[in-house]
Amino acid sequence: MTSREVRELTDQFILPTYGRFSVAIDHGKGARLYDMEGREYVDFTSGIGVCDLGYGCQTWVDAITQQAAKLGHVSNLFYTEPAARLAEILCRRTGMAGAFFANGGGEANEGLIKLARKYSFDRYGKGRATIITLKNSFHGRTITTLKATGQAVFHNYFFPFTEGFRYAEANDLASLEAASGVDVCAVLVELIQGEGGVLPLDREYVTELAKICADRDWLLLVDEVQTGIGRTGTLFAFQQYGIQPDALTFAKGIAGGLPMSGILAGQKCRNVLGPGTHATTFGGNPICAAAALAVQETLNDAFLQEVQRKGQYLRENIEAMDLPCLGKTRGMGLMIGVEVREGNVNRDLASRLIDNGLLVLTAGTGLRLLPPLVITKEEMDEGLARMRKALR
Repeated sequence: MTSREVRELTDQFILPTYGRFSVAIDHGKGARLYDMEGREYVDFTSGIGVCDLGYGCQTWVDAITQQAAKLGHVSNLFYTEPAARLAEILCRRTGMAGAFFANGGGEANEGLIKLARKYSFDRYGKGRATIITLKNSFHGRTITTLKATGQAVFHNYFFPFTEGFRYAEANDLASLEAASGVDVCAVLVELIQGEGGVLPLDREYVTELAKICADRDWLLLVDEVQTGIGRTGTLFAFQQYGIQPDALTFAKGIAGGLPMSGILAGQKCRNVLGPGTHATTFGGNPICAAAALAVQETLNDAFLQEVQRKGQYLRENIEAMDLPCLGKTRGMGLMIGVEVREGNVNRDLASRLIDNGLLVLTAGTGLRLLPPLVITKEEMDEGLARMRKALR
C-alpha cells in the first residue's frame, strides 16, 4: 500500500481519536523509521518512549518468537515462568516486594489508586480515600485517571468523574498542606511531568514529600509510566531522587514495543490486593513477559550510564545550535524537553522537523524527545543535523 492509501483506509475505518501527523510508517531499524515509500526518518520518539531497544533488535525478536512458539497465553489461574522471572528481576533491582502486571499505563494507575484506597480502608475504615495529585500532571485517559490528572482541560465531556482527588502545585509544600486533610490516603506524583512539558520535580521537594507521607501514613505513589525502564538513565527515576515509594507504576518501555504495564508494591502494601480484588485477563502474558526479559537483560548498569551520557550530548548540542525558535532544554537521561520560544507553536515546529526527516513529540508548550535508548552517536548526529536544517 502507499502512504496515501494507508491514511485513507485509517480515516475511513478507525475512530478519529488521534491528531496524527501525515506519515505512514512501514518498518524500522535501530533508531530509523521508513514510510511506505521508503523515506527515512531519524526517530526521536520511540513510540512515545516505548521502543527502548529501537527497531529490529534481534534479541527482542528472538525472545518473542521462541515464546510464541512455546506458549502464547494462559490465564492467571495458572503459573507461568516468564512473568515470575520478570517480577523477581524488577523487585530485586528496585527493593520493592511484589509486582502486578497489566496492559497499559492508565490501567496500571487505576490499579495503583485501588491499592491506595484499599490500604487505607483496611487500616482506617471508610472516609480516608482522597488522593492528592499535582497540577499539570497526567495519569491516563480512563474516567478515574482523567480525574487524577491535574489539568482542568481533561475534566470535561465524560461526567460524572470519579471523586476523591485534590490537586497541589508542584514543588510547593504550602500548596500540598492546603490540599491535605483527614480524608487523605496517598499522594501520587510523576517525578518528571511528561505530558505536562517534561518538568522534573525539585529534589528537595520530593525529599520533604516522602517524609510527610511517612509521618502521616499516606502512601507515596510514583507514576513511572514514562520515566521508568531506563528512560532517565536509571531503571526508575525514583532511584535518582533518593526515595523509596510505597508503590509505583510502569508501562511504555517495559516490553520494548508490546503492550504491558504494571505495579510494583513495597512491603508496606505487598498483600493489600488479595484474590478477587484486582485482575486483568492479559496481565503477565508470556510473550510480553519474554520481551520484557530481553529488555531487562539489555538495561545493565553500563548501558544506563550510557543513556545519561547520550541525553547530555543531545541537550548540549541542541542548546549550542542557538536556534531562534528554541530555548533551554530540561529533563533526565533520554527524556528531554525543549523550550519553544514565544511566537512559535510547538506542533508547527514538529511538523517542520518531520518534513525534514526527524520525528519528535510535543508536550506542554515545548518539544519532547524520547529517542530509543539504543540510539547511536551517528543517529543522534544525523537527527541534530536535520533539526538544524529545518529550524535555523
